[in-house]
Amino acid sequence: MFKNYLKIALRTLLKNKGYTAINISGLALGLATCLLIVLYVSDELSYDQHHRAADRLFRIAMTSRGEQWAGTPGPVAAGVKSDFPEVESVTRILKFSGIDRMLLENRQGDETKRFYETNGYYADSTLFDVFTYDFKYGDPRTALDKPNTLVLSEEVATKLFGDTDPVGKVIRVGLLFGDFDYTVTGVYRNDRKSHIDAHYFLSMQNGDMGSWVTGQNNWAMNNIFHTYVKLHKGADPAAFESKLTPFLERHGEADLKAMGISKELFMQPVPDIYLRSAIGNELAPNGSMTYLYIFGSIAVFLLLIACINFMNLSTARSEKRAREVGVRKVMGAMRNALVFQFLGESMMLAGMALGIALLLVALLLPYFNNLTGKELDMLREPAFLYWIAGITLFTGLVAGLYPAFYLSSFKPVSVLKGRMVHIGSAVMLRKGLVVFQFTVSIILILGAIVIGQQLSFLQNQHLGFNKEQKLVIPIRNDKAAKNYPAFREEVLRVPGVAAATNGSVYPGIENIEDLLFYGENKTVHDAVDVHFATVGDDYVETLGLSMVAGRSFTKAFSGDSSSIILNEAAVRELGYDVATAIGKHVFFELGGKRRSLQVVGVVKDFNFHSLHEGIKPYALTTSITDKYQYFIASIQTKDYAGVLASVENAWKRLNPGIPFAYSFLDEDFQKNYQKEQLTGSIVVYFTCIAVVIACLGLFGLAAFSAERRTKEIGVRKVLGASVGSIVGMLSGEFLSLVGIALVIATPVGWAGMHQWLQGFAYQVGIQWWIFPLTGLLAVAVALLTVGFQSVKAALMNPVKSLRSE
Repeated sequence: MFKNYLKIALRTLLKNKGYTAINISGLALGLATCLLIVLYVSDELSYDQHHRAADRLFRIAMTSRGEQWAGTPGPVAAGVKSDFPEVESVTRILKFSGIDRMLLENRQGDETKRFYETNGYYADSTLFDVFTYDFKYGDPRTALDKPNTLVLSEEVATKLFGDTDPVGKVIRVGLLFGDFDYTVTGVYRNDRKSHIDAHYFLSMQNGDMGSWVTGQNNWAMNNIFHTYVKLHKGADPAAFESKLTPFLERHGEADLKAMGISKELFMQPVPDIYLRSAIGNELAPNGSMTYLYIFGSIAVFLLLIACINFMNLSTARSEKRAREVGVRKVMGAMRNALVFQFLGESMMLAGMALGIALLLVALLLPYFNNLTGKELDMLREPAFLYWIAGITLFTGLVAGLYPAFYLSSFKPVSVLKGRMVHIGSAVMLRKGLVVFQFTVSIILILGAIVIGQQLSFLQNQHLGFNKEQKLVIPIRNDKAAKNYPAFREEVLRVPGVAAATNGSVYPGIENIEDLLFYGENKTVHDAVDVHFATVGDDYVETLGLSMVAGRSFTKAFSGDSSSIILNEAAVRELGYDVATAIGKHVFFELGGKRRSLQVVGVVKDFNFHSLHEGIKPYALTTSITDKYQYFIASIQTKDYAGVLASVENAWKRLNPGIPFAYSFLDEDFQKNYQKEQLTGSIVVYFTCIAVVIACLGLFGLAAFSAERRTKEIGVRKVLGASVGSIVGMLSGEFLSLVGIALVIATPVGWAGMHQWLQGFAYQVGIQWWIFPLTGLLAVAVALLTVGFQSVKAALMNPVKSLRSE
């Protein structure tokens, strides 16, 4: 029986090669797209799932002044461990502002390997009691027990030591405040995904930052410690979380009162952090569950569009197989046997499409990896095989279920007499499915246009400073910091360099430096949270900021260590007026002492952070933190290569042995929109695929419609109908369906994109002309698709179509 069904299926497919090709092509594209997105989504969902007792791991975060923050004060960890018996283990990870990379050096005889490495974090000795890491060398239980110890990822260890075991060897770590020796105690494999994207861990006990860390006993300040807890089995996370804020108020009452603030603590499950946390001071950029829903929806809809092609073409050609069904039923075939036969045909088509889809995935995966910045591999994840089987089975069933029941429902008496039933309902269903296909396609087209507009707006929006042609060089070594004045003078002599400065931070990168400032005749309880940058001379001029009152920091003025420049937002929040703010004082508490700074300038509001956020109070100072962290030069030339070569030569002369690294400010600023750029690219690519799949089905239906109405077209031509009128008649039916899809898709697409735009403080808006443009694109695509078949049918010689009459 099965062999007979197989023969019938193959004969049917071969007899209708064109329709078979359309179905297989559509299903293959849908399956390939779906499998690519499944690989991406599976990778995103895998973050922090590998930790032992992952369901008992939590990060303690805080809320203050309405903002959520991933860090907590230093003493929270020890306090939680001592106060709560339900806590099995606790650890802290520390990421310092400005130390985004460290200089690692390994001397082996006459050979020295030296390079900058990013993503290095300080950690407590209990780190590997809480988190699970697969160690290649060393013992995770004792890896960070001793001072000045270091654990490397396998990639960094290979760069420093090759394939040898580095445990026990000493490397030098270059920081802004000196070079320090660290002993390697372990190497871990970095093949598991985590929101802690660490390339190496340094012990919190050390000779560089250790004394500062030990002295962090204030419960209100320096909220930069990422605190993680592992609860005992059976502990109630909700009950534990409810105790955290009272615990903080009990221990930190005096410190919080002195600062004039209040804080609340809350918990985040570690497996949820990567996709569901987007709060301040994250260790690294996180993913987004919202975007996974978007990508997953695109995958499902593309697959449904491909399945709809199969359903439409199968039901449209039902007349061709009606007699076959009638004869089989007369010969005794049961309906369930016919259903099984037709489902088998759809499963066979799905299997054929799967083979092509897997080939497409293999060919496209390198480009998809380049687009997403990942290293996805079909063979690396065993669960992917189950996804392949499940998606293929789903495709075969969805595509074949309705045609199978529809075709098997024909009554033999009617079909053998030439009278078809249920034709009206089948036609209506086909039209409804075409509308669905183009509704999805139009929504995707609309989304692609709006996303493209928003990204263009973000890239071209004036930020209140000039981000173009700004060369940024990180200073991550005390020697380079000391040589800054000489280096600046040499760079300023390079033709094409207009200005140069230095600072603790620059626009576009994360800045967690902030203080609570308050104005004259006010108290700490009136304080305003103001982010700031500690900068050198000509910072305002180099970045192209605009002064609206007072002056900037230049060599012409001495004593600027007690001065401050505020932006307009800070002036307003502090209760001053821009016209009269110059000469006023602002105050802040630091180290238990009240300190004062005099306002010497007001700078026009500018976007220091990405356009996801609105403008907030900001300040420029000269002395609060270390200003020798970044060198910034303004370049006014087209000869970038020549300028870079001259700057690099100056660097190497003054800082021999220290690697030269650089970036451009506009590129760094643009990195804030990587998620949106990825989403935009994926939506554009998959919109094209959706339109192609929908057009394949429309092409097949147009061909069938023209074939079915061959004699009608012949009669019309004999009676004098023009080619244009016949083309209009054949195309009008399908274009009306596209029009209905446009009416449905417009409000749905507007609502979806309006919601997406809410993630930006600055929005391009959804202009009215986008909707007619989207409609014109959809109509043009549909017209091109059905137009070929319509013209072909209209040009047919009526003698041939009517010769059998």
